[in-house]
Amino acid sequence: MLRKLYDWTLSLAARKTAEAWLAVIAFIESSVFLVPADVLFLPMALARPARAYRYAAIATIASTLGGIAGYLLGYFAYEAVAKPVLAFYGKLDSFEALRSCAGEDTLMMLLVTSGLSHLPPIKVVTILAGVAQISLVFFIVSCVVARGARFFALAWALRRFGEPIRDFIERRLGLIAALAAAALIALYFILKYLAGTGSLTAC
Repeated sequence: MLRKLYDWTLSLAARKTAEAWLAVIAFIESSVFLVPADVLFLPMALARPARAYRYAAIATIASTLGGIAGYLLGYFAYEAVAKPVLAFYGKLDSFEALRSCAGEDTLMMLLVTSGLSHLPPIKVVTILAGVAQISLVFFIVSCVVARGARFFALAWALRRFGEPIRDFIERRLGLIAALAAAALIALYFILKYLAGTGSLTAC
């Protein structure tokens, strides 16, 4: 199933309506879709480098709006809608693990790392943010900053290096971003521990 979804998403890049599809995929990946918008964004930006930043803006705006939709699902309809969606994609266990051990300040950090590197998965964190009822203003700002940073960094790399960088991005960039996000999380926990606030909920 995942491979078919990936191939279908990739095929959208060749359509005249690719920009609209990019907005749709970026929107729904935040709450109900398994394949990240990066899969569609990469071939589109490579095919038309002059529009790379335009595509990045579209993806950032749509992803943020999708994140807000995921937040509202968690806030108003977790049991009825969000929980079945998470279970369908096999993300319910990850969600419940985060829900049981993440305090509000930890969750705010995870919003940034998920936007930058999908760690943890975006849909898990956006729904959890709604369930935890964290500040909607902070949520929106974190979406714009973190997801915008990801898409615009990809746009810059593709404009600067072109096709040769594509293989690196598809094979290695996710791992590098995940390691950077993990380091950021670890640093955050260390600083909070040294500060002795005791405000984090430990797993």
